[in-house]
Amino acid sequence: MKAQRTRSQDRILNLLKALNRSVSAQDIYIELRHHNQGMGLATVYRSLEALKLEGVIQVRTLNSGESLYSCVQQDKHHLTCLQCGASIGIDECPVHQLETELQKSHSFKIYYHTLEFFGLCDRCVTEISC
Repeated sequence: MKAQRTRSQDRILNLLKALNRSVSAQDIYIELRHHNQGMGLATVYRSLEALKLEGVIQVRTLNSGESLYSCVQQDKHHLTCLQCGASIGIDECPVHQLETELQKSHSFKIYYHTLEFFGLCDRCVTEISC
């Protein structure tokens, strides 16, 4: 039986739907305060964790260690520059078939997956080679 969401979880989920982009927990905290729906930062983190475990939001951790949260959408894949932090979205997904196989073979419910490649963007490669 699925636990019922708290008011804080509903507020955060509604905010993420409205923003329609990935944001940090700190950004969520600030946005809620701007909308007169303030809550403690610890509550924001607890609510995000519960929503993640429910499978309705996803988290992406940047190479800086910052976590970005968004509603579960289509799979997102990125090329991330280790020098400047630029992140380029890519549309191709080579792991959809693997995901299906893993769900069947391990009786494991997969909510989403991420695929990220780390390296240097064109601009940073040029700066390093100069």
